[in-house]
Amino acid sequence: MAGWSARAGCFYAGAVHLGLVAIVVSEYDPAIRFFVDALGFELAEDSPALTSDGRPKRWVVVRPPGAATGLLLAQADGADQAAIVGNQTAGRVGFFLHVPEFAAAYARMTDAGVGFLTAPRTERYGQIAVFRDIAGNKWDLIGPGSTGS
Repeated sequence: MAGWSARAGCFYAGAVHLGLVAIVVSEYDPAIRFFVDALGFELAEDSPALTSDGRPKRWVVVRPPGAATGLLLAQADGADQAAIVGNQTAGRVGFFLHVPEFAAAYARMTDAGVGFLTAPRTERYGQIAVFRDIAGNKWDLIGPGSTGS
C-alpha cells in the first residue's frame, strides 16, 4: 500500500490520530455504566445532540484514562442499527484493550461482572483473555507477558 499512498499524494501535515470509534448500543446509560464502572474508562462527554433529521439524541464519548482515541456510544436508531448491536465486527474480536497490569485488570473486571469468554492465556505478545462488552461485541484484554515481555 505504500505505493498507493505515494501515488495518491496522501500525506499529512502534523500529527494524525484516530479520534473516535463508534459502538452501537441499545441504551446510553447502561453502556456508560459498563464502560466507566466495569472497564474503568472516563466519561469524556455526554451532551445533548440532534440526529441528521432533527430528533434529539446524545453525544456520548468514553475513553480509557489518558487515551487519545475514544468510543462514541451511539444508541441504535431504527431496525437496521438495532440489528448490528453486539455484532459490529461479524463475531470477530474487534476491539483490543491493552492494560499495564493484566492480572489486576482481569480481577477488577471479573468482580464488576464482565463476561469473559476465555480464561487468561499467554501468547507470544502477552497475556490475553476475550470478553464481551455490554452490547455483545468481543474484545481482547491484553497485558504484558507473565515474564514482563
